[in-house]
Amino acid sequence: MAEMLAFDALSAGYGNAVVLDRLSFSLNEGQSLAVLGRNGVGKTTLLETLMGHTRVMSGEIRWRGQPITRLAPHQRVRAGLGWVPQEREVFPSLTVEENLLVVARRGPWNLRRVYALFPRLQERRGNYGNQLSGGEQQMLAIGRALMTNPRLLLLDEPMEGLAPIIVEELARAIRALGEREGLACIVVEQHPVLALSMTNRAIVLERGTLVHSGDSAGLAEDTALLHRLLGVGIEEDLEVAAA
Repeated sequence: MAEMLAFDALSAGYGNAVVLDRLSFSLNEGQSLAVLGRNGVGKTTLLETLMGHTRVMSGEIRWRGQPITRLAPHQRVRAGLGWVPQEREVFPSLTVEENLLVVARRGPWNLRRVYALFPRLQERRGNYGNQLSGGEQQMLAIGRALMTNPRLLLLDEPMEGLAPIIVEELARAIRALGEREGLACIVVEQHPVLALSMTNRAIVLERGTLVHSGDSAGLAEDTALLHRLLGVGIEEDLEVAAA
């Protein structure tokens, strides 16, 4: 498979603070990647750097063979990056359908396909963004990103604060994007076993540096390594992933 994305010895952060320190990894076309690590190690900063919202001190980001390190955020969206931020940021005064259409770009993802992925959005298509539950807002945030017709979807803590039944529904949808649609995804998620169940590749960060890279299934099976890399909470994650 051809390389889609590469971080090459990238250092980035905010102001003079370095959060990502000489980070290097790559992702091929159609692959999905879990970005794991304890709180504060740079997971969200990785996504924000990819979208152009941080200061890059050194190194390079390549997107489909071309450097994008200096591109503005809107140029990266046009290049094929779709971002689902942790805060969801749906437009509260627009209906579900208006939220989807306002960002629509030409391509295979349209209203029909988003509604097929999330039937609940079709049921609520006339409701305003501030009339939706947290789970429905997350579905809308993902659907809105899909309407930009990305080649790579970035998901920052997509399951945060959601009920288990909604987590299961969203996880199933994210798996379908990779397995059936061939859409590349990068998932930042606090529940590592759940994140690994939705992806085929994984990296682990520690203080902004890469400490592990490998396939998701192998890491999910190695509970001793998970404990060593990520600490407590693995048992709870196993329950979440199995739900």
